[in-house]
Amino acid sequence: MSDNVTAQDTSLFLRKATGLVRSWSVFDAFIYALFSINLITLGLYIFSQMYYLEGGILPALMISAVFIIFEVIIYASLIAVMPRAGGDYVWQSRILGGGIGFVLAITGWWFILWLWVPLYADMLRQLFFTPLLGILGAQDAALWFSQTPLALFVVAIVTCAVVAFYIAIGMKWYSRIQKYCFWIGMVGLLVVFAFLLFGNHDSFRTGLEEQAPAMFGADADVYEGTLAAGEEAGAISPLTGGTLGVIFLAIPYIVFFNLWPNWGATLYGEVRGATDYKRNFWGMGSALIITTILGVVFFLLINKTITWDFYMKANGAWWNYAWGYTDQAPPLPVWPYPAMLAVFMTKSRIIQFVVVLAMSAWWFGWSGTVFLSSTRVIFAAAFDRLLPEKVAEIEPRTRTPIVALLLMVVPSLVVSALFAWNIFNFQTLALCSTLVIAVTYLGTTVAAILLPYIKPDLYKASPIAKYKIAGIPLITVAGIIFGGFLGFLLYQWIIDPNGLYGIGISNTSSVIYMLSMYLLALAIYVGFRAYRRRQGIDIAKIYEEIPVE
Repeated sequence: MSDNVTAQDTSLFLRKATGLVRSWSVFDAFIYALFSINLITLGLYIFSQMYYLEGGILPALMISAVFIIFEVIIYASLIAVMPRAGGDYVWQSRILGGGIGFVLAITGWWFILWLWVPLYADMLRQLFFTPLLGILGAQDAALWFSQTPLALFVVAIVTCAVVAFYIAIGMKWYSRIQKYCFWIGMVGLLVVFAFLLFGNHDSFRTGLEEQAPAMFGADADVYEGTLAAGEEAGAISPLTGGTLGVIFLAIPYIVFFNLWPNWGATLYGEVRGATDYKRNFWGMGSALIITTILGVVFFLLINKTITWDFYMKANGAWWNYAWGYTDQAPPLPVWPYPAMLAVFMTKSRIIQFVVVLAMSAWWFGWSGTVFLSSTRVIFAAAFDRLLPEKVAEIEPRTRTPIVALLLMVVPSLVVSALFAWNIFNFQTLALCSTLVIAVTYLGTTVAAILLPYIKPDLYKASPIAKYKIAGIPLITVAGIIFGGFLGFLLYQWIIDPNGLYGIGISNTSSVIYMLSMYLLALAIYVGFRAYRRRQGIDIAKIYEEIPVE
């Protein structure tokens, strides 16, 4: 009998243990979740692009957070039932079937993350290189970093190098980096809040008209010029106004930033105490709540001192130029980074430099998210024998899947080059990075709805079995609500009846890119399933078993 068991183990999983270790605490997972819905990087980046929408950004932020709470319930529940490296891939493949799980998770956690690298790089150059170089008096270098395709590609290389280093040193060391960046970034944010709270609009305008010409060569009338350029760009987005209908139409844009409190779900095979539903929920849920509160405060402070009207018109002027709708550089020739605008109110270059540098910790603590979660999905698929065995190898000292990391880095540089020089209209595909992952989340949401009925023994033995609403499992109720929300988002993105998002069926480049990613994943699945069958390994049997730890 033992020989049969051994033979079965050999024919199914690659080995009897993953080789990964539980090196993170729930607090580490909380910080990772907070960075994943990063107010300073993703948040400010996406808010700035929403200048042409009619719905108030503040209510859109708050309403979207309410729906995302149900996502947190789903993922906290699934983690408690099955805390394994790979997250979405493992749950979907064990509940919905291997083909669905592989195609959705590999596309959403591997291929589409290549597109995120130039977006991370764009944020790094606009909130780190450009403002710091301007403060140091290196005006030409600051503008080069801010405006040129080559600079974007160079920063993409820097991004890949930084992230590869983080992941290569292992989860334990990255958690330490996260903590340092979290506290430094929070202090920097509180200082920015203080500038905005105790400053006033007159001091901001005076500082802008003194500092922008000195740092970036702007004209003396940069304030009025920005208002005019923003007006011409169609900047109309209000802070709180608009009907409920147009507010909901702002939500498919804002979720580019806050849809990700569950980003660390693929890592919970390496988190201690992951079977505790309440700890999982509050780890992700508190990250969402805190970020939403910080966003509301930031919005109100911007409105008080910079004014929402100026901020949105500055954004409109910048993106109208960056997206190529005009060849006239905006009066403020750099991205209107609110932290930089706030420190314009002091003449001290040292204070300006220190505050902006501290704020950059939000990027450096967050940047590992672009590859870290993805490597675990790739690893999990290889562990199930759907990828070459080499991909599942773990570096023994740091417990890191190095080959899986390389499968993220190398293609990301190719995609970054396409994006930087806008080959095949790649810059119009930015929001595809969210759409494809949302499809993956929809697959997991369906799996969550069905879990109590397809895997009743697993569900009844889990810590979430006691949570019900009117006799219906909480995970099922949450799945129906969040699934409806995702359906609304996907309809707006793909059909895009109001022409607001630019990544749907009207964008041929978008359709071709996304379909090619799904077809590539399907080809890999079909090919490896046939290959393993020739080796005498039945992949279907693997998906009948819960992965080992």
